[in-house]
Amino acid sequence: MFLHLSTYAWALIAAAVTPIHFSVMRWCMPTAKSKKSVSFMPLVGGLFLWATAVVKGFTAAETLFLYSSILLIFVIAFAPVRKRIAADILEQEQNPGIKVQPNMLALWWMAMSMGVSTLAVVAAWMSQTSS
Repeated sequence: MFLHLSTYAWALIAAAVTPIHFSVMRWCMPTAKSKKSVSFMPLVGGLFLWATAVVKGFTAAETLFLYSSILLIFVIAFAPVRKRIAADILEQEQNPGIKVQPNMLALWWMAMSMGVSTLAVVAAWMSQTSS
């Protein structure tokens, strides 16, 4: 049992996290093009993770933990700065000939929150797999 949860529990968590990720990421995006691009993240990420899990020999619970964690990392990184990100994306799509400078506060938040979240996931992973 990975992190003291069964595979069934991780499947339920993944089933709950997927629509949350899908809705929040679409909510963060200002245009149809950007909404479409983030809509495929769970599918593409899940397929890539599944293939990696098969090659590396991860259990289903470990794979579902990683899948859920990765989707939540994106939610944590994007949702608080969605207005700034949306403004930058919209400006870039409306002016494709110029390079829009991204909002530095949003970039800082995204980098720091993704870094801290990733460290937490790695620490949880290591605590279970280092035995």
